[in-house]
Amino acid sequence: MARFTVLGTAPIPGQNSQLRLLERNGEFTIKVAGKPGDLMNTRMHASEDALATLTCQKIVNRPAPSVLVGGLGMGFTLAAALATLGDNATVTVAELVPGVVEWNHGPLGEVAGFPVKDPRTRVHLGDVGQLLAQSNAAFDAILLDVDNGPEGFTSTENNWIYSPAGLSAAKTALRPQGILAFWSAGADDAFTKKLQKAGFTVKPVTVRAHSAGKGAKHVIWLAWCD
Repeated sequence: MARFTVLGTAPIPGQNSQLRLLERNGEFTIKVAGKPGDLMNTRMHASEDALATLTCQKIVNRPAPSVLVGGLGMGFTLAAALATLGDNATVTVAELVPGVVEWNHGPLGEVAGFPVKDPRTRVHLGDVGQLLAQSNAAFDAILLDVDNGPEGFTSTENNWIYSPAGLSAAKTALRPQGILAFWSAGADDAFTKKLQKAGFTVKPVTVRAHSAGKGAKHVIWLAWCD
């Protein structure tokens, strides 16, 4: 079997670590240097797609829907959001690591269809948490896939997003009847209760990593205020 080739490395701002982009026979993977396993892989993105489709289907008929995607990654969530929404939508994608944006404009971007080049896309280079804290009734949907789950793996600063303060900021950033959605590599009952305590009605949805209904079970929390 062919080995993976390192195509690039990218420092994670504020962390003494970096991301690594690797490729093997058209398969791409992103890893956190020094940590085991893949952070993401082009063979397994059905749950990232579902994060967007499950959420955007609920707002597609709103006039000029505005969506925030936290975490560009390999572009699959952004691509699925754009595919679900109409021409009148705007999708802002916030990415902390500049190198990830560069990779999505290069060979990696072809796998997802270069969603960063879609005219409806707005790229915000920086911390999605800071963007949330600065926003007021700006988004019909907020899709957050910034880490492996409610406890930061890539960056400890991501923990704020899952904190009471972060959830309050997300609620403020949503428009009336807006939807907040989180992706996670696994279930977390404590986070469900945290969302409820923050005033959200919550629906955890289990989805598979592969589109054929196979692979690991991931979780998407859909949260809204009645």
